[in-house]
Amino acid sequence: MELFENLPDPEFNLLPQDGTVNYYGKIFNQEQSDYFYQKLLQTIDWRNDEAIIFGKKILTKRKVAWYGEENFEYTYSKTTKNALPWTKELLELKKTVEEKTGEQFNSCLLNLYHDGSEGMAYHSDGEKDLKKNGAIASLSLGAERKFSFKHKTTKEKIELILENGSLLVMKAQTQSFWLHRLPPTKKIFLPRINLTFRTIDKTGKQI
Repeated sequence: MELFENLPDPEFNLLPQDGTVNYYGKIFNQEQSDYFYQKLLQTIDWRNDEAIIFGKKILTKRKVAWYGEENFEYTYSKTTKNALPWTKELLELKKTVEEKTGEQFNSCLLNLYHDGSEGMAYHSDGEKDLKKNGAIASLSLGAERKFSFKHKTTKEKIELILENGSLLVMKAQTQSFWLHRLPPTKKIFLPRINLTFRTIDKTGKQI
């Protein structure tokens, strides 16, 4: 287990094998991060997330929202969402993320964690709607949280702290070989907004 706390190098691959994860650190200063955090809290159409577990619909405390350049459908946890049109702030954030990463994105899944008690279990973002091996850019606003990766075969773990205003990018074979999670904690009492910019495969097939 490694905990990356030194000055981030966006060219450095945090994974030892089978994928690529780059951490850019803070791409927004405190004032910018606070501005976008407040705007997203006020303007995003937040809804409690739904999941079908053992045939029963479960509502999470965590809230989510799904936006895109088209009315994309996105299915995960056996539920389907239809994308809402981009807001002004989401387009601004998308532009900055694309400039930083050199990638292009057509959609964004947002998560609102009210405090450290809310997290996300180990999973991989390998849904059929997504471009296969496409980049996923994760932008964090609000409370700093630990983020963990675990290799599906070797069980090796990599951990880092996602700072307010920071950017993490997962790409290549990461989703095929690694799981990731946001572990819950009793030490965090403030909310966090996470934006994951993604690319929906418009052909209907993974490419």
